[in-house]
Amino acid sequence: MHFDFQGKNALVTGSSKGIGRAVALELAKGGANVTINCHSSRTQADEVAAEIRKLGRKALVVAADVSNQAAVEDMVQQTVKEFGSLDLFVSNAVYSDRQLMVDADMEGFRRTIDVTMWGAFYGVRAASQQMLRQGRPGAITVISSPHAVIPFPTAMAYNMSKAAIDHMSRTAAIELVKHGIRVNVFHPGWIDTPGERKFFTEQQLADGAQSLPMKRLGSSEEMAFGVAFTLSEQGSYMTGTTLTMDGGVSLPWWSKRTEGGQ
Repeated sequence: MHFDFQGKNALVTGSSKGIGRAVALELAKGGANVTINCHSSRTQADEVAAEIRKLGRKALVVAADVSNQAAVEDMVQQTVKEFGSLDLFVSNAVYSDRQLMVDADMEGFRRTIDVTMWGAFYGVRAASQQMLRQGRPGAITVISSPHAVIPFPTAMAYNMSKAAIDHMSRTAAIELVKHGIRVNVFHPGWIDTPGERKFFTEQQLADGAQSLPMKRLGSSEEMAFGVAFTLSEQGSYMTGTTLTMDGGVSLPWWSKRTEGGQ
């Protein structure tokens, strides 16, 4: 099953791999033309574009740093020039360094915020401006994280950024609802993506998965289905809300102490 995106044109940031890649492919399977955004992973981005074209859809690859406002605005305009409009926007690109706050390298700390928070804002703003110029409904989904509400240690900059973009998205939703532009947030859990290999070995990922309520990591494809729903006609009564697909990660710590009344 794929949601119907026939006649729609989409832009997904950070879509050369991981969740972004899966979202781009899911939208294309539903009929959308898709702009693939990458920063340094051009080869992977070209591979995603090739897969989309095999599905009979159009694909555009734009290498751009989302922390650069002018670059994001230009990427939106390239999308419109190539496809004719921008109907669906997904903010997915992130950066994250992990250190205790007191030891954090401030260059990496600021880079995390610049990409994860400001990058999301620049994308939502530029996409909204384009949708307003078009004068017809559109849909925006911001991929955030349970980090927005759970204070994971060693991830302060990422936590801060995700909390900020959750509130940013709700504010955008209330400002844009009268124009028929929907803005929603998506919270994935611990997902098996290439990005996790920056912080964990394969053994650590396998061991960590066993500590989760469902005893496994989620897949990018599972997350893509959820994101697609928020953008689809089936989700057309959703705006300013958060869809969570985290395998129970956000459950309170004592929730697993249920067996035998413990």
